[in-house]
Amino acid sequence: MTRTEFEILTDELEKGGKLPADALKALEPYRVRRAIFIAAGIGERLLPITLNTPKPLIKVHGKRIIDGLIDACLDANIEEIYIVRGYLSEQFDLLLKKYPMIKFIENPLYDKANNISSALCAAHLMSNAYVLEADLLIYNPALIKKYQFASNFLGIKMAHSDDWCFDVKDGVIVNQKIGGDDCYQEVGISYWDAASAAKLQKDLQAAFDSPGGNERYWDEVPLKIFPKNYRVKIRPCSASDIVEIDTFDELKAIDKAYDV
Repeated sequence: MTRTEFEILTDELEKGGKLPADALKALEPYRVRRAIFIAAGIGERLLPITLNTPKPLIKVHGKRIIDGLIDACLDANIEEIYIVRGYLSEQFDLLLKKYPMIKFIENPLYDKANNISSALCAAHLMSNAYVLEADLLIYNPALIKKYQFASNFLGIKMAHSDDWCFDVKDGVIVNQKIGGDDCYQEVGISYWDAASAAKLQKDLQAAFDSPGGNERYWDEVPLKIFPKNYRVKIRPCSASDIVEIDTFDELKAIDKAYDV
């Protein structure tokens, strides 16, 4: 199936149309099989609220941050859901009451290594999967789609960014960096097809085993450390679609209940 054919079929579905059985069968290889949440971190920049609560479980306007992401996955018929946990891991058990389908993956290195250690714990599951940072406040659940054509990363088009961002050429990410002009600011939701996931499983381990590798962010592996092994497309979104709450001041600005 060509990308154009894929887009025609998925656009029809998103408009509420119905496809014949043969068209649905043709889309089946592109159906997202699972979602993996990276949720093991301590969330130091959000102290003091994270002293007793993992960042993904913080409530914003009365709803846990991670709930919006999980709900979006379920709305897209993605019911195979894994959460890689570490810090205050037992608190994630509270999710099972609402989401009994969740499976947990323990990261014993969460306090000794960067999130590359969490990605390694779930690397064998990344084929045809979303990988999501679990602390993103999603306003547009339609970002999580049932079908994906090829590996991609969400990004917000920016005239300037001081955050992690991408240089993009012809729709493909060609560089990952901190800060830049005329770039896409990185959003922590990506999709990995089977071919890319097979490479990731090997490259994540190789990067982790290299000097200082345990201090790397997992997404640096395909985008910065071994970029020649991947062709990752940009999937544009807007700043109104999704936001990462990095600091306690940002949390207070979004939810006035914390501004006391």
